[in-house]
Amino acid sequence: MKTLDTISIGQKCKIKNILGEHTSLRRRLLDMGLTPDTDVVISRQAPLGDPIEVTLRGYSLTIRKDDAKLIEVED
Repeated sequence: MKTLDTISIGQKCKIKNILGEHTSLRRRLLDMGLTPDTDVVISRQAPLGDPIEVTLRGYSLTIRKDDAKLIEVED
């Protein structure tokens, strides 16, 4: 399964799972709206590749690539 950090700019995908059982980071990602079955588009990326900006649920969110590695997605 792919993770959010491997998706290209402009590509749309759907969140399938947030990895990391019972961690505070997992809870924070879920609280920010990164929940399963949510459509996400990679909007922009910093010049050196980190962080990335994603658009979901009508707003933009910037997350680190290390955090994006915990988000499983499908096309």
